[in-house]
Amino acid sequence: MVSRTVHRATASAAALLTLTAVPAHAATHESDTTRTSSAAALPAPDMTGLRAVLRTLTTQGAPGAIARIDDHGTVHTAAAGIDDRSTRRAIGNADRFRIGSVTKSFSAVVLLQLADAHKLDLDASVDRYLPGLLPDKRITVRHVLSHRSGLYDYTNSMFASSVSGFEAVRDKVFTYRQLVQLSLRHARTNAPGAAYSYSNTNFVVAGMLIEKLTGHSVGTEYRKRIIEPLKLRDTFYVHPATKIPGRYAHGYLTPDRTGAKLVDATDQTVSWAQSAGAVISTTRDLNTFFSALLGGRLTSAAQLAQMERWTPVNSTTRYGLGLRRRDLSCGVSVYGHTGAVQGFYTYSFTSKDGHRSLTALANTSNNGTVLNTMARTLESAFCGKRTKAIQSSPLTGRGSYVTERNVAYEDIAPGVARD
Repeated sequence: MVSRTVHRATASAAALLTLTAVPAHAATHESDTTRTSSAAALPAPDMTGLRAVLRTLTTQGAPGAIARIDDHGTVHTAAAGIDDRSTRRAIGNADRFRIGSVTKSFSAVVLLQLADAHKLDLDASVDRYLPGLLPDKRITVRHVLSHRSGLYDYTNSMFASSVSGFEAVRDKVFTYRQLVQLSLRHARTNAPGAAYSYSNTNFVVAGMLIEKLTGHSVGTEYRKRIIEPLKLRDTFYVHPATKIPGRYAHGYLTPDRTGAKLVDATDQTVSWAQSAGAVISTTRDLNTFFSALLGGRLTSAAQLAQMERWTPVNSTTRYGLGLRRRDLSCGVSVYGHTGAVQGFYTYSFTSKDGHRSLTALANTSNNGTVLNTMARTLESAFCGKRTKAIQSSPLTGRGSYVTERNVAYEDIAPGVARD
């Protein structure tokens, strides 16, 4: 385990939800003024607590875990365990990894930039831009970006068995339309706008919108609009290539059968996700990204406000447009996304002003215990030692803020597809 704190002269620029139905009227303009979210008001990060969380993750099935905090020019990093079970190399914050559904925030930013350029109306029907793609013209762009379209998540079926489902698509290349068609084979979960129901299908549609409106691939648009302007030196969209370039952490998929050997899932196309989950990055770059987003450097203030029109999901979580809000035990709200892709779990969140950011990674997946423990990295990073005492639940063995329902259903489809 390695931990270090670095002081810089200038500041480094820099989501787990139940599948509970939410009425359409719940997508309200919630105010954040009742929550403490300015980094200036935050206590110092609890690095002892953060290191303890990372060590706990390695006892729960993750080969390794890392975290980085960027806070007004001060960088704190911590790591525990290994990134490669063959070589036993120690994992570190320089390692690149697959960020899973944190990609959704990248896709949302591109579409909101297009809205800023008056090329996209969030309340227009998807059918205006992609005629005939979806069976209901009432589905709007806003519904897609807020997971209120009712489109079935095809990954529920695709990864009903974690390992065999993954091996069936590990090297496969899908078109966007093929993925949408997989969704449309199933009944929709609700009428457009009637309920929140997390679905990767929504952000496949988002990718199609990006490519239709720009005439370029999503990878090109990520690079032009986000990666290059923010100088994200370790962020890539390599689909359909299977390799992570440069130094990277290996990712290990936990099989459904207890005691079965972990599967090295590092090499894959991630074509089953694409604009919903195929970006590669590092803790540094993700902190830079969310700091820039909440700091108003990627969209206009008006479009950022659109991202922050929250749909309540449970007592501590809200979803906007490709953006999550998590309300912590100490009264602080943080903003970002969670990510799950075979072999990797990611948490990446920032304060309301973007001045303090945390990204944490565990190099495993399909492990609900690890996933829920990762939520504690937010408490250490943003609440410091003000974190409320969390009593262990005799049912789950985890903190009492994590219910058994949440453990089972927090945006995780079988085999890690939902996050």
